[in-house]
Amino acid sequence: MKNLLYVCVAASSLLFMSCEDFLDTKNLTKKDTSNYPETLTDAEQMITGIYSNLNYAAADPHQTFFYAAELASDDRLGGGGENDKLMQSLDLLMNYQSSMLETFWKVRYKGIFRANMAIETLDNCTGYETEDQKNQMKGEAYFMRAFFYYEMASYFGQIPLVVTTDPVNLPKATPDEIYAQIASDLKNAIELMPAKSYTSVEAGHATKWTAQALMARVYLFYTGFYGKTEMPLPEGGSVTKSQVVTWVEDCIKNSGNTLVTDFRNLWAYSNKYTVNDYAMTKGKGLNWVENDGAVNPETLFAIKFSNFPSWSTTIGYSNQYVLHFGLRGGQDYAKTFPFGQGWGAGPVNPTLWNEWKQAEPTDVRREASIIDLPNELPNYAKGGWVDFVQETDYWQKKYSPVTAKKADGTITPSYSSLMYNTPEDMQLDNTQDLVLIRMADVYLMHSELTETNTYMNLVRKRAGLTDKPYSLANIQNERRWELAFEGVRWNDIRRWGIAPDLLDKQIGVPVYFKGVAETNKSIGGGYKARYAATKGFFPIPENQIALSEGVLVQNEGWGTPAAEYAGWK
Repeated sequence: MKNLLYVCVAASSLLFMSCEDFLDTKNLTKKDTSNYPETLTDAEQMITGIYSNLNYAAADPHQTFFYAAELASDDRLGGGGENDKLMQSLDLLMNYQSSMLETFWKVRYKGIFRANMAIETLDNCTGYETEDQKNQMKGEAYFMRAFFYYEMASYFGQIPLVVTTDPVNLPKATPDEIYAQIASDLKNAIELMPAKSYTSVEAGHATKWTAQALMARVYLFYTGFYGKTEMPLPEGGSVTKSQVVTWVEDCIKNSGNTLVTDFRNLWAYSNKYTVNDYAMTKGKGLNWVENDGAVNPETLFAIKFSNFPSWSTTIGYSNQYVLHFGLRGGQDYAKTFPFGQGWGAGPVNPTLWNEWKQAEPTDVRREASIIDLPNELPNYAKGGWVDFVQETDYWQKKYSPVTAKKADGTITPSYSSLMYNTPEDMQLDNTQDLVLIRMADVYLMHSELTETNTYMNLVRKRAGLTDKPYSLANIQNERRWELAFEGVRWNDIRRWGIAPDLLDKQIGVPVYFKGVAETNKSIGGGYKARYAATKGFFPIPENQIALSEGVLVQNEGWGTPAAEYAGWK
């Protein structure tokens, strides 16, 4: 039986995987499963290796689930240039090249392999300082495996469920089997990791509270999308709503994570080098929570980036999401200040701006989240590089490059060059975290799970809004406003069962093609038809199907002429 490529790649990536089982003496020259992990440093390196998978994927962000979830949602279009067909195909739920998502598939299964290895071997280490230290690391390994599988199951639907390091060629598991394993891993993580403040754990690492928050997100998606009332466990029993509520309340009360006082302080444009030169933030006493590398108290889980990336080895340690989501086209930075420029992925659907304004005209989050280009940046030149597809009059602010003015008045491509003394490089100089779970999301999940308004209204209060009663419509709006452009909208509209109609409303909205006004059009039968065909799941890479020798089969809705994207014009 031929092994799947992801197993081969994962195995070859770890030095300690060898075939020296016949040796009955200790190997003193290589790290393998007979002697690794042995020391505390070994165990720490093993856990670091799992987390590094987040940055490996970030090196090619437009294959990642976060990226696809943003472009596929109803609030953003594909964008990019004429040759950026993957961006547009993600928006349209269409295929561009037979294995267009293979890098992400392989990288995530490599991460799963590393988590499996840690779960199997961390008990071998004898160098732990305390039992809590060992349990924290084991809990993190369980959490990361659950996180990887949640992304993969959200992206591809039914996938092989690999929970050991044995080389295997498995068919797709059922949704119940996949989510049972995710629930079990998160339950193990919650029970293993000590109940200590998030500040006691290295920044970027999961905590007990992170696992509780992800459990709520997974529970809401699984029960909503698949029409269930609880999540099964592979060992028997289930995870119930009441358990999830208990965990969420524990997270809120005991994690130490809090809401940041001002919503605008969450985003890089309020950094200390930009804040007083930007009209929206000037004189308002704002202070970015990540100034000088500080840890955001609202963050439960984020991909961390650094100020020392390079093209040769560490591009994934630069926030390439920010580069991709930047305004497209080279032009004077004065025309886009305080926002830098990038590849133009994800123009904002004008419907979001208009519906938000109508529903909550005084909501500070709208202008804090979206650039109204004609009014806020009137000198901005449309049609970036004369090839911009699906451009609109609106752009997101949360994960856009942020520029800053130097002492001589010139503009640097990123505040990072001033804050961290990095070289001025628009493609590498984005250092802000990509926040995947924050406390406002936990508050809103609590309200949805309990059908109460207490925590929903705390989120609204921060935005300067009055209280509202709980209703499904109100919580749907609140999640849309608060969490816009943070990778959650796609699964929200899928689990609520409202995706098809919302997606189809993208047809006919005003856009620009190469700077010329037109309307967004229907391709491949339209968004609604493509969603009906695929249920919002993307294609398994054909190379992986071939490597499995037919054990894997392609997802529904792919491999037909209607699924193939040839280009915008």
